[in-house]
Amino acid sequence: MITVRFINAEGESQEAQGVDGQSLLDLAQAVGQPLEGTCEGQMACSTCHVIMDKDWFDKLPPAVEDEEDMLDLATGARRTSRLSCQITLTPALDGLIVHVPAESRNMQGL
Repeated sequence: MITVRFINAEGESQEAQGVDGQSLLDLAQAVGQPLEGTCEGQMACSTCHVIMDKDWFDKLPPAVEDEEDMLDLATGARRTSRLSCQITLTPALDGLIVHVPAESRNMQGL
């Protein structure tokens, strides 16, 4: 199991257990985080935007150009922003810390 800690804008933390090969978006949705993922991982939206903890950001594979383009459209994007649909969990990411922006809303759940 791979442990991921999600931290919301209020500083509340939720720990979740994922598996090797699972996308960060799938795990986030499975535990009720407000990440929509409208395009289902096709990098055609930025509704799964998260901010990676600075200590973990450089440990991730770099974003491809299409992801960078979508991040340019994300509300509240920062230097350590990523699309959660593009992060695949691996044992090397055990303990990953992810910040969910205040702007995140899952409209599909309404």
